[in-house]
Amino acid sequence: MARRYWLFKSEPSAYSLDDLRNEPGQRACWDGVRNYQARNLMRDEMKVGDRLLFYHSAIKVPAAVGTAEIVREAYPDHTQFDPRSPYYDARSSPDQPRWLMVDIRFLTAFAEPVSLPQIRRLPELSSMLLLKKGCRLSLQPVEPEAWKIILDLGRGKK
Repeated sequence: MARRYWLFKSEPSAYSLDDLRNEPGQRACWDGVRNYQARNLMRDEMKVGDRLLFYHSAIKVPAAVGTAEIVREAYPDHTQFDPRSPYYDARSSPDQPRWLMVDIRFLTAFAEPVSLPQIRRLPELSSMLLLKKGCRLSLQPVEPEAWKIILDLGRGKK
């Protein structure tokens, strides 16, 4: 099966690319996803080896800031069972987990963040879900050509 590409959004005040880079093994679980469509993407489509753009959102200039890869496919998100967690779900149980997570590993930090205004200006990126009105998914697929363009921009090649 061909490698797929994704964009994962995170508010850097909650979890940043540097946080991932500083994790033991530069690896972490991507927990707290509480959207059924995003959960289904993790469950049905994300595979080990898929690559992702790490995107900092909810900041003055949102931007793709680096890359990571999927290193463990979807499994139950432990935070749904913890009443102290902001992601607790009383309707979920270990027998019937409602929410999933994947594990990711840091790959690269971009030399140049690729800002949302930059992405908006490029006609060849106009079909990205990131740019669609009303699409607030915290993780979303990215077409291979868009991946390559953003990767080149992040490396300072365009």
